[in-house]
Amino acid sequence: MNSRLDIPNVDPELAAALEVALEGTPSPITLADIPAKRAQDWEASHEARRGVVSRGVRVEEFDIPTVDGHSVRLDLLSGPNRSATSPLVYYVHGGGMMLGNRWSGIDVVEDWIHRFNAVVASVEYRLAPEAHYPLPQEDCYAGLKWIADNEHRLGLKVGSGMMVGISAGGGLAASVALMARERGGPKLAGLMLIAPMLDNRDDSTSARQYANGMWSVEENTLGWDSLLGEAAAHAGDLPDWVIPGRCADLGDLPHAFIEVGTADIFRDDTVDFASRIWAAGGRAELHVWAGGFHGFEVLSHTLLAQSAVHARSNWLQRLFGVPESVVVQ
Repeated sequence: MNSRLDIPNVDPELAAALEVALEGTPSPITLADIPAKRAQDWEASHEARRGVVSRGVRVEEFDIPTVDGHSVRLDLLSGPNRSATSPLVYYVHGGGMMLGNRWSGIDVVEDWIHRFNAVVASVEYRLAPEAHYPLPQEDCYAGLKWIADNEHRLGLKVGSGMMVGISAGGGLAASVALMARERGGPKLAGLMLIAPMLDNRDDSTSARQYANGMWSVEENTLGWDSLLGEAAAHAGDLPDWVIPGRCADLGDLPHAFIEVGTADIFRDDTVDFASRIWAAGGRAELHVWAGGFHGFEVLSHTLLAQSAVHARSNWLQRLFGVPESVVVQ
């Protein structure tokens, strides 16, 4: 019997760009790294905000009440041509459940402000390990619910909008979609999951193939254990929305766009999630990018990253019903 683990190759252009960017293999994130990395995230967020504003984007800040009586910040980003027909994009940032902030990865969604005249809402959900389940999920749900409750004065229509999450944000976005289904709303038109962190079990072939990849099994276990806390010991008994990859019924979800790379620890969980949406009669468009590792889209000059951006834009144009002739450039 052949015990060798065959591994799909990383895209050559991505591999070369990554070698230059990292100058070696990244070390797994530990709990001890979190304070310094969060400080770096906040430093980067100031630059990201300045850049967004310099490109003509208006930023409005709101404090949203949470399930436990606290509040979290939610920003609305919009362009100069914002109107009653501007589509809503509800954004959930990544960071392994432990890192990042509402400005992390904002460049991914900022383009849609200019291209589709969208209004982007980005929520500052609380992070693990300080905030255990259900607080991060409830924070994300609270932000969406607040927008729905205030859509008239905000000039937004939640029902024609979409939610997007990247990595851990993809897992949280999937959780919020399941929470909204369970609680009777708010209902969105679309759900975009980019390399989503959906399952804590790490028992897939892709997890074995890329155990030491750009997001490793060690880091994934740390992220989920930090989020779940003591509940990690009985994860299989938690509500369906807590760990979306364990949810048995994926019916009645918004139309979904789901993407992942073949060289990503999350590949098989992501493909399974899309397959079970189809099995439940749902609508999902799945893109599996050959040779893409976790987070490959940050190497925006590469052809694979550009292909992914184009595919997302094409799907959004169809979801929002925006004719090509009126797309904002």
